[in-house]
Amino acid sequence: MSDSVTAVGTNFSMQVLLREDEWAQHLREKTRAGLASTPPWIPPVWFYDEVGSQLFDRITQLPEYYPTNAERSILARHADEIVALADVDTVVELGAGSSEKSRLLFDAGVRHGRLERLVPLDCSETYLAACAAELANSYPTLSVQGVVADFTSHLGQLVRSDRRMVMFMGSTIGNFDADDRASFLRDIATDQGPGDCFLVGTDLVKDTSRLLRAYDDDQGVTARFNLNALSVMNSQLDADFEVDAFRHRAWWDDRTKRIQMHLVATRDTCATVGAFDELRVEVREGKHLLTEYSTKFTRDQVHQELAAVGLAVLGSWTDEKGDFLVTLARRAG
Repeated sequence: MSDSVTAVGTNFSMQVLLREDEWAQHLREKTRAGLASTPPWIPPVWFYDEVGSQLFDRITQLPEYYPTNAERSILARHADEIVALADVDTVVELGAGSSEKSRLLFDAGVRHGRLERLVPLDCSETYLAACAAELANSYPTLSVQGVVADFTSHLGQLVRSDRRMVMFMGSTIGNFDADDRASFLRDIATDQGPGDCFLVGTDLVKDTSRLLRAYDDDQGVTARFNLNALSVMNSQLDADFEVDAFRHRAWWDDRTKRIQMHLVATRDTCATVGAFDELRVEVREGKHLLTEYSTKFTRDQVHQELAAVGLAVLGSWTDEKGDFLVTLARRAG
């Protein structure tokens, strides 16, 4: 691990807190534990190779898949209000990716006049470097510092300022179970200084049929995206999963209020994973691999979970249909 900051351009630098080989080893250990579990599960990171990324881009454009456009519409309508309430000079974006939607907030920050620094954080150094360089080109008056890190491990090592906003958008927080979510929010609250704040996007509970359609579209794009995880593991983990022995299933768990994505075996099947000392993964017909879950929230629940760790809500905003919620909070007192 390195915590040095390397200047790349006049307003662009990179900090590496997590080397790619360390991240790869972490994922392999997590994947091995998941595949050896009963029932087996796999981390959703295996969705993403070039094909998976293209499929996800298509998913975000599907009429059934509302979260991306709903969150974007909130930021488009309320970015200036959010920025004025936050009144920060530094924005840290966890799991930044391309920061496509977040530019609505960055633009508002520039208009507001206080914003000085953008800190996009992601786990892939190559991808982050390209995205952060593009941000630096787009915002020449701002300092851009890309940070390669795991946001569940490195929160306490992130850049400081007197007034900093940490963003966690896209309802990524819904991918945590309740205990991990509470632990993460405690870390966010503990790490906040007096002028800091936290902006989080959360998908809201709604009609079950709409939720299921969002994760099982009529064109079958989500199904191909889910099945692609097996192809990626075959390629990167020297595995031999029979992709045609599985089908995609989206399922709503009303008790936990979350959508689960499964790969259900259509026949008895067995795979060997060469990267894990020839680990055998047997899945009987009708049994499944869990690939992802996404918790859905109510406004009251979000506010209560923030309050439970000492974060007071400054404001919260929904889209016109009430599908999605963006909440700004600051440590109480």
